Amino acid sequence: MIDDLDMDLAPVVAEQPDPLLFATVSGAHLYGFPSQDSDLDLRGVHLLPAADLVGLREPEETRTRTWVRDGVEMDLVTHDVRKFARLLLRRNGYVLEQLLSPLVVHSTDTHRELAALAPGVLTSHHAHHYRGFAVTQWRLFEKTGELKPLLYTFRVLLTGVHLMRSGQVQAHLPTLVGELDAPAYLPDLIAAKAEREHGAAEVAHARVEADVERLHALLDDAQAASVLPDAPTAHDALHDLVVRVRLAG
Repeated sequence: MIDDLDMDLAPVVAEQPDPLLFATVSGAHLYGFPSQDSDLDLRGVHLLPAADLVGLREPEETRTRTWVRDGVEMDLVTHDVRKFARLLLRRNGYVLEQLLSPLVVHSTDTHRELAALAPGVLTSHHAHHYRGFAVTQWRLFEKTGELKPLLYTFRVLLTGVHLMRSGQVQAHLPTLVGELDAPAYLPDLIAAKAEREHGAAEVAHARVEADVERLHALLDDAQAASVLPDAPTAHDALHDLVVRVRLAG
């Protein structure tokens, strides 16, 4: 799937000051509604030397870089493996989606081990992440009337419902539309987003508001019925992985 982006992203990996354990594509490309001028959102994990964590200086646990390559604006955000593991244990849907993204720029054995441990960090409380994100994006849509936050609202609600029901992370909106009881007009909105990054949502406000409320209720019901555990089970395994990877350098 990464070939669909028609870009050589290997130099991005080679330019980083510390080894990347993985790098994937997130954002609109992962969610299935990039426009012709969408930014490219790269996310991943870097490995700090052990000395950076035992001295007096604050470690650079999160790095953010933004630049333009071949006319495309890119941003790369990476966390040190310890911080990333801690985020995984805090019902953080963002990092789960980054870890499990099928749009892989760079991978290692550690990436594959982290992905294998992902089921052990899933809990029914991940619904709170998606519910909160949906509320934020809906408020932005009500303020601006733009299509982008509206699609984000639907995407996160449907991702949350799918996760609660299946225990699987699915961030791709067109796939979710095909699998769940999604509003029939969503494919048209996705097609409109492909034509322009910013623009008004050409759909009746009352109609989308009713559908968003319905999906919130669906997420509540899915969480209540979910067989996902209350707490993660992979804490010790993640601890062991972080220690082993750090000491190996």
